[in-house]
Amino acid sequence: MILSVVKSGPGETPHPGATPGPQDIERFLQEDIENQDLTAALLPENTRASAVVVSREAAILCGTAWFDAVFRTLSPEIVIQWQACDGDRIEAGSVLCALEGPAAPLMTGERTALNLLQTLSGTATLSRQFAERVQGSNLRVLDTRKTLPGLRLAQKYAVRVGGCHNHRLGLYDGVLIKENHIRAAGSIKEALKAARDVTPPGIEIEIEVENLQELDEALASGAKRILIDNFSPEMRAAAVTKAKGLAKLEVSGNLGMEDLYEIARSGVDYVSIGALTKNLRAVDLSMQVTITDRP
Repeated sequence: MILSVVKSGPGETPHPGATPGPQDIERFLQEDIENQDLTAALLPENTRASAVVVSREAAILCGTAWFDAVFRTLSPEIVIQWQACDGDRIEAGSVLCALEGPAAPLMTGERTALNLLQTLSGTATLSRQFAERVQGSNLRVLDTRKTLPGLRLAQKYAVRVGGCHNHRLGLYDGVLIKENHIRAAGSIKEALKAARDVTPPGIEIEIEVENLQELDEALASGAKRILIDNFSPEMRAAAVTKAKGLAKLEVSGNLGMEDLYEIARSGVDYVSIGALTKNLRAVDLSMQVTITDRP
């Protein structure tokens, strides 16, 4: 099976999260600049510069549109030429893009633009490692809502770029009935009934169970997708047998890459991994600036 990943390039329809929303970049620049860049103010007016962004390590590139938007917001005169696109595997020492334009906004935007590119590339890189681990199996690796505040859609886009899949985007596009919801409703049966009464057509309802007895109750109540949380390998095997032909099963609960082989062999349909978006390490990138014209 060939690993399917999202790639976005010039002329393609952007995927959700591939490009920043109208207020995103302004907010990110505001926290770094507020109303002035005191250091860039040292540069003589009309100074021009060129720059290249270099990767210091192998990674999966992601976030090029976010990087572009930072500099486009600061100066429409800045020209960026990419040598790679989102989803490409880049090697240590690779030149990712070249920039040219007014020196001051180039230097002002450097940190914000790199922060976004490094973070989203880090998410995509980790996701690619997980995706490759289950390549050839029917197991789908999902992200969770454990994302960096303000970067939910961007990180979920990066997960797809890496080759994994998205769970619900938020509390509005999918129902996941968890322990506290069940307790408030009174039982698994009542929680599922209440969810069906209020959930619009086309939105999936999933319920979490913590043992095989609760799994039996969920199946008897007509659940079509069930999250089996913190099940042992033996319990997972029993759950697959019970749910076969009745419901899709998702596994979660402090799982890492080392667990994926066993999970893939168990026959469950999904595994949700919070680490895809919350335990990432930013990719090490550098922007090297050269002054090309001093007035």
